[in-house]
Amino acid sequence: MRSEDECEREDGSGSPAGGGAADRAAKRAVTVFPVLVLVAGALGLVLPGAFAEWKTSVPYLLGIVMFCMGLTMTPKDFQGVAKRPWAVGLGLVAHYVIMPGLGWLIANGLGLPPQLAAGVILVGCAPSGTSSNVVTYLARGDVALSVSVATVSTVLAPLVTPPLTLLLAGEFLPVDAGAMVTDILKTVLLPVLAGLAVRLLAGRYVDRALGALPWLSAVTIAVIVAVVVAGSAAAIKSAALLVFVAVVLHNGLGLALGYGAGKLARLGPPASRAMAFEVGMQNSGLAASLATAHFSPLAALPAAVFSVWHNVSGALVAAWMAHRARRTDAVGRPSAVPAGRSPQGDAVDAAGAGGGSGTSAGTGSSGSSS
Repeated sequence: MRSEDECEREDGSGSPAGGGAADRAAKRAVTVFPVLVLVAGALGLVLPGAFAEWKTSVPYLLGIVMFCMGLTMTPKDFQGVAKRPWAVGLGLVAHYVIMPGLGWLIANGLGLPPQLAAGVILVGCAPSGTSSNVVTYLARGDVALSVSVATVSTVLAPLVTPPLTLLLAGEFLPVDAGAMVTDILKTVLLPVLAGLAVRLLAGRYVDRALGALPWLSAVTIAVIVAVVVAGSAAAIKSAALLVFVAVVLHNGLGLALGYGAGKLARLGPPASRAMAFEVGMQNSGLAASLATAHFSPLAALPAAVFSVWHNVSGALVAAWMAHRARRTDAVGRPSAVPAGRSPQGDAVDAAGAGGGSGTSAGTGSSGSSS
């Protein structure tokens, strides 16, 4: 069995190259994002009328987040797939099997009303959260693997998310998978590709703005949450506790099963940590946008709650994992931290799709963990 430091050197985990100000901005955004979203949600609940007219703007707001994610991406994000097809493939399968399946089981197990059940399942069918890259970095995980899985899961979203939602949520509400494909192409894939194109054509100028992208994504996601909460303000008091329980179960089990999948496949500690966050963290910004457009504001409530919770839990789990890794280092297995990439990730969770979705934060994605 390889030592942890060997795994880290091989997997490319550790401090991203050129982290600097952009990397620090991404980490600060991930830390502040939950508070920002809580404030936005409170405003939406107390002043629903102020956000009522913003409902139709949610897809455009998500497009901004995904564009930011594209700006943080480079061709290297895709090269990692060719270098490690087994690990990336396992991450994708685990993500799109575990989280949708958990969503369906939780919706049925808790007896959720149709709108909330569809919303929980839709969160599970979304691609990886954009902040997963930064959280993986904080956990001393395999950042390169995290970026690759997040990037590909986002690119595959138009092909995977609609049919999975139809299959699992169709028993609760009618699902127009064709229209959902179109919406994901317009709000996710095209903005990401546009951002990537701008990065390739004007990289020198984009690099100067990388530090601001996580904050732009975080604020945009917060506005989305405020709009979602405002749209279902009347029903939140009766449904809030049930939704919170569903979200905590969904996220917690996803983190645990993702880590377990990595360990079972003998990927090594850093890669297993990356798997935990790539499976357990979702692009809740996309889920909220799709739920609002195809179901109802109430169906988007699980995504809004998930957006806050998975950043809180992700930060806590990352701190615990990093502490364990440091203890391991202290007893004679130092972990060499090679220069890797700079996760610019989604400070929030949708943000971007950056990782993969936009999840590639500095490393590739800037965004928020929506």
